Amino acid sequence: MKYLSLLLVVFTLSCSSKNEITIVSDQESPRINFGIQKLTDALNAEDYEVSISAEKPDQENFILIAEESDSLEKEGFEIKTADKNITISGADASGTLYGILELTDQIEKTGTIPESLNITDSPEMVLRGTCIGLQKTTYLEGRGVYEYPYTPENFPWFYDKELWIEYLDMMVDNRLNSLYLWNGHPFASLVKLDDYPFAVEVSDEDFKKNEEIFRFVTEEADKRGIWVIQMFYNIIVSKPFAEHYGIETQDRSRPITPVIADYTRKSIAAFVEKYPNVGLLVALGEAMNTIDDDVAWFTKTIIPGVQDGLQAIGSTEEPPIILRAHDTDAPLVMEKALPLYKNLYTTHKYNGESLTTYQPRGPWSEIHKKLSSLGSTHISNVHILANLEPFRYGSPDFIQKSVQAMHDVHGANALHLYPQTSYWDWPYAPDKTAPRLLEMDRDWIWYKAWSRYAWESNRDRKDEIDFWSTQLADKYGTDQESGSHILKAYEEAGEIAPKTLRRFGITEGNRQTLLLGMFESQLVNPYKWRVYPGFYESCGPVGEILIDYAKKEWENQPHVGETPVQIIDEIVAHGKKAVEAIDKAQSAVSEDQEEFKRLQNDVYCYNAFANFFSEKVKAALLVLRYSYSNEISDLDNALPHLEQSLAYYEKLVDLTKDSYLYANSMQTAQRRIPIGGDDGNNKTWQELLPHYERELANFKRNIERLKASKNGKIDRVEGKPWQPAEVELLSDNQGSYNLNSGTQIYSTEGAVLEKIAPELRQLKGLKFKASSQNTQGTKIQFKNDRPVKLVVGYFNTDQKRFLFPPSLETNAAGNIHGEAEVILANAITLKDLPRVNIHTYLYEPGEHTLSLGKGRVLLLGFIDANEAETSRDVGYVGKDDKEAVDWLFY
Repeated sequence: MKYLSLLLVVFTLSCSSKNEITIVSDQESPRINFGIQKLTDALNAEDYEVSISAEKPDQENFILIAEESDSLEKEGFEIKTADKNITISGADASGTLYGILELTDQIEKTGTIPESLNITDSPEMVLRGTCIGLQKTTYLEGRGVYEYPYTPENFPWFYDKELWIEYLDMMVDNRLNSLYLWNGHPFASLVKLDDYPFAVEVSDEDFKKNEEIFRFVTEEADKRGIWVIQMFYNIIVSKPFAEHYGIETQDRSRPITPVIADYTRKSIAAFVEKYPNVGLLVALGEAMNTIDDDVAWFTKTIIPGVQDGLQAIGSTEEPPIILRAHDTDAPLVMEKALPLYKNLYTTHKYNGESLTTYQPRGPWSEIHKKLSSLGSTHISNVHILANLEPFRYGSPDFIQKSVQAMHDVHGANALHLYPQTSYWDWPYAPDKTAPRLLEMDRDWIWYKAWSRYAWESNRDRKDEIDFWSTQLADKYGTDQESGSHILKAYEEAGEIAPKTLRRFGITEGNRQTLLLGMFESQLVNPYKWRVYPGFYESCGPVGEILIDYAKKEWENQPHVGETPVQIIDEIVAHGKKAVEAIDKAQSAVSEDQEEFKRLQNDVYCYNAFANFFSEKVKAALLVLRYSYSNEISDLDNALPHLEQSLAYYEKLVDLTKDSYLYANSMQTAQRRIPIGGDDGNNKTWQELLPHYERELANFKRNIERLKASKNGKIDRVEGKPWQPAEVELLSDNQGSYNLNSGTQIYSTEGAVLEKIAPELRQLKGLKFKASSQNTQGTKIQFKNDRPVKLVVGYFNTDQKRFLFPPSLETNAAGNIHGEAEVILANAITLKDLPRVNIHTYLYEPGEHTLSLGKGRVLLLGFIDANEAETSRDVGYVGKDDKEAVDWLFY
């Protein structure tokens, strides 16, 4: 919103003995009026008598309203002293607000009006925003991922106006100007459609509450210069709409249908008509399957829906639409969309769903560069933070360098910031306290650091050390030196999780909860767990992963870049320094002592984790060495490290069992590493401890078995054959085939079975044409009277002519049938084709359709749902491939 006039506020410094101050203000701007109220409150607190006038006073000292300043950048302001008066001016209403708040801060800090000021300032990033997820830690009964209607039962905090005021005040105090609300399908909670009255999924009473609170939030946000943005996923429809038409609420393989497109277009139009000043964040990925559909949906459904809404209210001012780049070809979508709609923004994840580096590179950085080169504003999204949850994180140094990388490497000029922890459990922090801590209060330094550097990233490092030391000294009632010790603890601990994940992780996504640890099997054979493509190339500096490092060590080859051994040495050193620093500050703490103890405990947790993980890596390196040497002594040498890692983990359990409710707020089957989070399980360190104890016991047993064998080798235990289950096929196929050596599964030459895992040998595969799978995808319809599992073979390759296995990083519904896990790795070899990994899909009794994307994939028959499955690496690899050694831990 633009204003014809700009507030120039002049305060008399040579007041009467009563410290009387008059403010003359333009009443037309809610933002300026909000700022003046804040300033008035601060002056009153210091015993100033404040009067507000709309006219020029007769007294010598006065306040003027003049034309806005064209010399300032957007949201910029000036504060100047002249003739003992202070003048505040801004480029726009937000700039004036920020100028008033700057003076307010200085009055609150010093207790008086400054005698001399000459400040000109403006933000570097045009958007500086946070997000709140209207999500929950678990799925609602009968619903899928992201499907959470806006109701008091689901989100009681959503209707708490005092909580909203506290949060919005936190935002404006940090000069944040955008708020993202994330939800799968918010429209059925916020608008009603004449053509689809049955689509609303809240009661009339809750609908009225939603209207009231949404209007309240947007109005209060606008007063503070904050733009509200409603996010939604595509394609998700409301549950009653889906039930009315007999379809699923979300189905990644579903093509665009006229009725779904019409419903979505009208939902967006009604939302724009009702809330024309609210932006939209569009996530095309995760619930849509093809790039062609993404383009068509954005240009033929979403943009026309917005335009319909504008036409209904007679407006030509386009509300901003933000396109999320995740799981789509955003440059292509933008190319097709820009001729139709001009007010478009783009956003992409900074380090994926974690914080790993301020040296981003690789294919993910190329996406940022392409989007920022379009000329529209590109937003860097600090997303989920799966590797930081749940311990406190506040390294200003790491955050400042990350913001600089957003500018210098990615070309981004805006920030979209997720909560540091508990996104799925907002507004609460994960700490085990009564009452529970609010996330915004606990993680104050997270918001303050990102917003400070989003405003200005190139601040002097020495000045920043002084600034943050003072901030921490003020918070905890210490001297400056002790404040600097607390800062050092934050910054040393702040290196541990980023360095660990980028060098050893399977993924940057919320599929992995780093601070719960990793199994040795995941360290020595990461690709069995499906390393997310582009992760190692994008989320850290050039370096080596553990399996490559071990091979080079054995072959006496030189190492390149950041190495695993370097990192484990560094994280242990960081943990030690962090503990030393936080302990130095302890005796000086005089305020907020309980919070300091929680921070100190977090530092201890990081230290225990670093030592635990370091010892696991040392053990893994020796196990990998054994894979080359075949010397049992290498395993003997690994054993003490694995035992020591368990001792450190026991310490981590002790530090967390009474201080944390959970390690991760997403407590669903989407979480797979180190172990599945199905039904809210395995979310604490105490729950993981027996699994790590079992891992150690298995390792000891297998070492003894090796020593007892005659030739230093033991026969791998073969799995028992899975028994076929009867189902009724309802779709046509090309017949079936037995899983025997020599069987040709495609008509093309070379697709001949060579080795087949024992578990599979009694099954019958379903025949499909390779050409049809590559051009049309693979579809099967069937009926079953009892629970069954469909056995599916995915080729272990990244070649596009083969269907990629389920990926929870890009398909949030990719484990609905339990299909995300590799059950048997390297289980089939075929002549001239990549080796095959086995997944299984669980189906309850009923009629079902499975539609898979384009690319070759094997459907290998059905087994009973209760068939015993032992996850393992069968070990059928090529002659030049190294056999995995993760069997030592099973």
